Amino acid sequence: MSTPVFPLTIFLKSAAKLDHLPADQGAEVAFIGRSNSGKSTAINSITGKKGLAKTSKTPGRTQLLNFFQINEHLRLVDLPGYGFANVPTDKKTDWEKTIAAYLKIRKSLKGLVITMDIRHPLKDRDQAMLTWASHYQIPIYILLTKADKLTRNQAANALKLTTQQLATLNKSCEIQIFSAAKSIGLASARRTILNWLHS
Repeated sequence: MSTPVFPLTIFLKSAAKLDHLPADQGAEVAFIGRSNSGKSTAINSITGKKGLAKTSKTPGRTQLLNFFQINEHLRLVDLPGYGFANVPTDKKTDWEKTIAAYLKIRKSLKGLVITMDIRHPLKDRDQAMLTWASHYQIPIYILLTKADKLTRNQAANALKLTTQQLATLNKSCEIQIFSAAKSIGLASARRTILNWLHS
């Protein structure tokens, strides 16, 4: 793990409901993606703080909105994953309602990082999230995670194909290859997130 880019970042709180969220002031960037897409791992890699966001091989580990405080005014947020999480349907529905409301009302939200496994990008739920974020004019940054699982050429082709699909879907967003294990795309991801937080 590299030197922390956000050395004072600490876990702030978890929230199950909107009235449990931290005060809606300052700036925050949220991370979301399909269960097991490498979302929490990306947060740890980008902050340079191993173990900050809890990771698990079991899909659906993140079941709350987890807030991490960079300083008094800046935060990162780890949102519950969507997709094939092994949880009851009613609980999954509650998550979705809470996340939808969070994206709709959160004034301090400066951007949404969507993690997608580079081997399986733009699934239906990913596309639905893109549509929702676009509707509320939330800047979107896609990380095609686990790029180390492919060769360099395969990863480049996956990026090209996904970019073409986004154009077909008329979705405007930044997108890049990313690997926490190999630090691929790490500098770009940090730069984008910092720009959002300080915008």
